[in-house]
Amino acid sequence: MFQRLSNLFRGFLSLFIKDLERRSPEALLELEQENLRKQIAQFNQGLIAHAGMSERLMGQIRKLESDERELRAKTTAHLRANNRNAAGQYALRLQTIQRELAENRSQLEQAETTYHNLVKSRDVAITTARAKIDRLKGAINSMRMNQAMAEMHEMASGMISEIGGAGDTLNRLEEMVEEERANSAGRARIAKDTVDMTEVNIKSQEMEILADQALADFAAKEGIILGEAPAQAPETRVMGNPLTEG
Repeated sequence: MFQRLSNLFRGFLSLFIKDLERRSPEALLELEQENLRKQIAQFNQGLIAHAGMSERLMGQIRKLESDERELRAKTTAHLRANNRNAAGQYALRLQTIQRELAENRSQLEQAETTYHNLVKSRDVAITTARAKIDRLKGAINSMRMNQAMAEMHEMASGMISEIGGAGDTLNRLEEMVEEERANSAGRARIAKDTVDMTEVNIKSQEMEILADQALADFAAKEGIILGEAPAQAPETRVMGNPLTEG
């Protein structure tokens, strides 16, 4: 009984988690990206340890090569001096060094091959994972766009039905707006017709006369002879402006 209840609970929990994942695929993708970064960091730590072992082997090889050169020189020197006993001892040590050197070189070659294979495997795995992540990002964006378009179409359908039902209200509103617009246009026309332009024309002529007088004063001071000013139009004298009559 408890086992069956446990299985049922796990089933409901699994359905709940799947529903959350479906609702938020971006969060799930971000989690996988974080897991990928952690895996890469752990893998790089293993590569560092492997590279350190290769470096130790290279250090041992350099030391053994130095010992080999030294023992070879000593063996040769004692052999030329006909000191066969000492030469034999150095020759035995030289053989041991050469065996260790050959073994270390073999180990280093294997370690380097393994290191390069591991680096290549890591790079291939990262490239594959990133390509899949990019495809998933594109798919999620497309899914969100389709969801948004579906919601827009649903909203449009609802708006069409609502607007169709509110046709009488819109018609009344259009009539009120048109009536108010016509009334406003009529008020503007009446206000325009009641404006007295006589005072405006007088002020304009006064400004022209003052400007001509200022120009004449300036020309007199500078010794410049001005041509005759054009005669005033007859209708301006009819206006009864005292300045123009003077």
